Amino acid sequence: MQLLLLVWRQYRWPFIGVMALSLVSAALGIGLIAFINVRLIEMVDTSLTVLPEFLGLLLLLMAVTLGSQLALTALGHHFVYRLRSEFIKRILDTQVERIEQLGSASLLAGLTSDVRAITIAFVRLPELVQGIILTFGSAAYLAWLSSKMLAVTTLWIVVTIWGGYLLVARVYKHMAVLRETEDKLYNDYQTVLEGRKELTLNRERAEHLFNNLYIPDAREYRHHIIRADTFHLSAVNWSNIMMLGAIGLVFWMANSLGWADTNVAATYSLTLLFLRTPLLSAVGALPTLLSAQVAFNKLNKFALAPYRAEFPRPQRFPEWQRLEMRNVTFRYQDNNFAVGPINLTLQRGELLFLIGGNGSGKSTLAMLLTGLYQPLSGEILLDGRPMSAKKPEDYRQLFSAVFTDVWLFEQLLGAQGEQADPQLVATWLARLKMSDKLELKDGRILNLKLSKGQKKRVALLLALAEERDIILLDEWAADQDPHFRREFYQVLLPLMQEMGKTIFAISHDDHYFVHADRLLEMRNGQLTELTGDERVAASRDAVARTA
Repeated sequence: MQLLLLVWRQYRWPFIGVMALSLVSAALGIGLIAFINVRLIEMVDTSLTVLPEFLGLLLLLMAVTLGSQLALTALGHHFVYRLRSEFIKRILDTQVERIEQLGSASLLAGLTSDVRAITIAFVRLPELVQGIILTFGSAAYLAWLSSKMLAVTTLWIVVTIWGGYLLVARVYKHMAVLRETEDKLYNDYQTVLEGRKELTLNRERAEHLFNNLYIPDAREYRHHIIRADTFHLSAVNWSNIMMLGAIGLVFWMANSLGWADTNVAATYSLTLLFLRTPLLSAVGALPTLLSAQVAFNKLNKFALAPYRAEFPRPQRFPEWQRLEMRNVTFRYQDNNFAVGPINLTLQRGELLFLIGGNGSGKSTLAMLLTGLYQPLSGEILLDGRPMSAKKPEDYRQLFSAVFTDVWLFEQLLGAQGEQADPQLVATWLARLKMSDKLELKDGRILNLKLSKGQKKRVALLLALAEERDIILLDEWAADQDPHFRREFYQVLLPLMQEMGKTIFAISHDDHYFVHADRLLEMRNGQLTELTGDERVAASRDAVARTA
């Protein structure tokens, strides 16, 4: 299994140590059986030392077995911790476009269901390892007692294991389908939670979602989980009954065929009884390992960025003066919409407004400008120097942004990830009229239950606290009341310019276009600058312009 091979590569020596401890545990278990056979069955030792010796072996076996299981479990949890952490880091390093293609539902399923399945597998792994090691060790001891009886017993156990394998293979098949069904269910859950207001208003839509989307997915999940559990339980019961049958077979070979005496048969039966629980546990643990392999394969299919432990420190350009997009093009993989070629020059300290209809490419341009999307062709230059696609963080560190789908972070961070400037935060809290709305402690926002317009103000505060040179604002004023909207255009934007900020704002507030240094327009994926009469016309009626 790929999963176990990965554990071997990452934790080779700890794994070898755990296996050695498991071997010692198996040897002690077999030694205890041999002690019972020699001292209590064959010799019938009646000395007073036999009980303390037996109890001492029993306690030692318990301690070593528990130690080996705990060591393997701890190793598994270390691996899962590393796997989860690397997965999160890979998400952080993956291009935004790829994350959008995957969707949050499938990624959340990976972080929850898949990682949980791998965790459960490693919790059960000691049972499988213990069962395998004890089986081989006990087989060696039984061969010493009677090779003929071992041959027949081995054949019986092989049939038992083969039957269990066939049943477990069916478990694996249904587990693979279950994992795909979980993605559908997570998407249904997300729709119910995020669309709760619309679904409450429109009960017909809620009924359609419940009956035509959720119920079929839930029934599919129920069908496959029942089938998987059925084959799993069948495998466990098959193994249980066949192991009991092996004990009867041993006494028949000893008494009817005369292959061994009663003492050997009793020792054989005792050994098989000793093996019965580890073997059943091993059969029971196998489906969890198969499920973990399915989960591991699913995580690999996300095709995220390769893991890098470090967060690279971007090169800074404090004295830059001109940013240029030259013949930049972009096309979405899942549809035919394309943007470009785009040619745009930003001078440091400028205030630019961008207008355009829905689907014109405004947001795509914003993603390209900030470096969140990588151009299909063309290049981005800073003071005439091409920015390397291999080190996108060098370019991205120029930007802070407030997007329409704003997400608020609790911690205020300043330049280069340091603590935000308290004076800057206090000043802009007052300017944004949020001083009495937010409670701050050690640079952390304690209350984020705000209206949409207030959340946009907090997002702008977070962006300004980062002290980056360029601020991108995507329809920031759309959720503000008319009074504060006027305050934003006539007071706040000029104050940002006085701070030396370059501002790129997507806006449809035509009454305030006069405040922009330049007015740009996106139409059908093409960018143009509006000047003269065109700018005057757009400033009178931007809605008509973008219709």
